[in-house]
Amino acid sequence: MTNKQTANRTSHISHQDLLIGAHESIAGGIYKAFERAESIGCRTLQIFTKSSNQWHAKPLTDEDIANYKTAASKSNIKHVVAHDSYLINLCAVDPSILKKSREAFLDELDRCEMLGISYLNFHPGAHMKAGEMEGIIKIIESLNWAHEKTKGFQVLSVLETTAGQGSSLGYRFEQLKEIIDGVDEAKRMAVCIDTCHIFAAGYDISTEEGYEKTFKEFDEIVGFEKLAAFHLNDSKKGLGSKVDRHEHIGKGMIGKPGFRFLMQDARFNAVPKILETPKGEDLKEDKMNLAVLRKLGGG
Repeated sequence: MTNKQTANRTSHISHQDLLIGAHESIAGGIYKAFERAESIGCRTLQIFTKSSNQWHAKPLTDEDIANYKTAASKSNIKHVVAHDSYLINLCAVDPSILKKSREAFLDELDRCEMLGISYLNFHPGAHMKAGEMEGIIKIIESLNWAHEKTKGFQVLSVLETTAGQGSSLGYRFEQLKEIIDGVDEAKRMAVCIDTCHIFAAGYDISTEEGYEKTFKEFDEIVGFEKLAAFHLNDSKKGLGSKVDRHEHIGKGMIGKPGFRFLMQDARFNAVPKILETPKGEDLKEDKMNLAVLRKLGGG
């Protein structure tokens, strides 16, 4: 890349304007996530709206919704992303699991809409040896089913890139494009790029040449207009390993240069960037990773 090209996409913005944050716990009430996020200086936030490992959850009460909206209105957090339950598989082979997955996804959309959350992030699904094309068709059918029942909703269904572990779909940009193009209401679809996942899937963002190639492909295939968020995670495993293992920023196989390219890329200044790295209750790991990102974003 030429110096002129680098300058065109590089931007230094103040630490307080960097749209970075983390996934935080909702223990004690969904609204409590704002307090946790703000205590470590987040400007973006990701949450579960219910337990991530259960099919069913108690409906949101009027008090839950009011507490959340009050906390949101008083917060410095600019963007909130919800992540759906890990149990959901929108292309499950077992009819009973597919039915549960669709109903649970519908419930997640309902909860986001009630809370005023704009983005519902989800893993496309695992085809379980049924074949990739069959899986993609079923994901499209599931999304159409859910969208048909939520006409007029503002929340977007956000496909997350995957590492391609097992039979997981969404590890190639072309697969995301197929799903978006196949959905009846494509305007309700968006994408979240997980840095660990795309690296493990074979997109080399650890070098400047690889970084530029990766995002050129993404823009040409999916389009930056569909990019709703980033998950910022380093990778414990190597390029193309197809193994999904998150590592702290700069301590994995991507390394600090890859995150410096991203943090200084002016094209993505307005895109929320969210950590999903391992941590304890005191959030010291989040503080550490956020500090690294701020430093990388500053030059």
